[in-house]
Amino acid sequence: MPTALADLDLPQLAMDDPAFGADPLPHMAAARAKHPWLAKSPYGYVLTEYTAMRDVMRMDDKLRTSFDGIIDALDQQGTPWGRFLQEQIMAAPDAEHATLRALFAPRFTPRYANQMRGVMREAISVLLDEWVPKQRIDFEEFASYFPVSVIFRLVGAPVEEIPKLRWALEIHGLALSMDPAILPKVNEAVEVEDAFVHRLMAERRARGPRKEGESEDLLDLMMEAAQEGSITDRQLADMLIFLFEAGYDTSKNVLTYMMHLMLDHPDYYERCAVDIDFCRKCVEETLRYYNPGTSFRFTDQDFVYRDVLLPKDTMLFFPLSVSGQDETSFDEPRRFDPDRQLPPDKRHIAFGMGKHICLGQFIARAQLQEALHLIAQRMRNPRRTGKPGWRPFYGVWGIKGLPIEFTPAEATAQPQTAEAAQAS
Repeated sequence: MPTALADLDLPQLAMDDPAFGADPLPHMAAARAKHPWLAKSPYGYVLTEYTAMRDVMRMDDKLRTSFDGIIDALDQQGTPWGRFLQEQIMAAPDAEHATLRALFAPRFTPRYANQMRGVMREAISVLLDEWVPKQRIDFEEFASYFPVSVIFRLVGAPVEEIPKLRWALEIHGLALSMDPAILPKVNEAVEVEDAFVHRLMAERRARGPRKEGESEDLLDLMMEAAQEGSITDRQLADMLIFLFEAGYDTSKNVLTYMMHLMLDHPDYYERCAVDIDFCRKCVEETLRYYNPGTSFRFTDQDFVYRDVLLPKDTMLFFPLSVSGQDETSFDEPRRFDPDRQLPPDKRHIAFGMGKHICLGQFIARAQLQEALHLIAQRMRNPRRTGKPGWRPFYGVWGIKGLPIEFTPAEATAQPQTAEAAQAS
């Protein structure tokens, strides 16, 4: 007979405590020592083991992504953010989710991401020209401008509006930190994003079709897909907000953490300046070592996993951010090794699993590779000038403030390898 969830003596994880966000690994290891894969938190149950996260997230037929529990817990019914949570693609009913994903997924292929590498290099080069002469910077602030600059170029948005939208994306990214105090600003941020994407859509329609020979950008492709699938403007606007928000936080936080790691591995950093294929390895190893996300699901039915009965309507948290640091699943998990060889069943799960796996993963990978390659050329011999801060662990976790200094340098033209050009 399976054991009822309520009968388990489970460890408690204070994931809402700032001290947890500053150093979650000892807490996770202590929890696994008491129960191999499950713990409690203030808002639900936490899967603490890599294999359990991987197994259960694949059970799409037994889980749902309703945000109602979050909205109710934070009293956000009827707010702009509450509406967005309830209606965006992650929360869509199965049939609607499948339709939206089928329409937009062909626009987010590895081939498309590789075609956009020139745009990515242009975006990071412009930022480096501005920031490198400063010599002492907050790298997290610098990194925050990169993904939004890339997305603006991909959708043909006016780059002079980046600072305003960056503010909104930064605030929105803290929404799932379970802190009610920030929610008024979160709702303001969602309204800013909503007005921006609706204006972008209206201006694109007013411009009319592109002239012969002009290439389509990502906004053209998404609007064409929406028209083909009879997608409403509300759904398209939410997809664009989701694209901006998901692309901003993931790439910014991973790039910041990657520099945090490189500061302790100057030999790897130097190699990144001359070998973009090694940058690919560094990105993948960073995503095992760290990624920003804690996902959650509700159980949509009773089911048994490892002799534990998980009842319907149980909230489960998946801290993907620390999944690759599970010492029961990885050898020497705290050793950062870009040449690490992992079997398929031990690959990182930074982009999720199952039907909700990240649509933008190939764009994220490509832009992180290109950014690391050029940053390593332009910011030579980087050193810390202060301790990093940390974001809340719930939602989008990562470093908040990474002060560094470095020696400025010019870019060195490096030919891409054939392997790097196809990397994804």
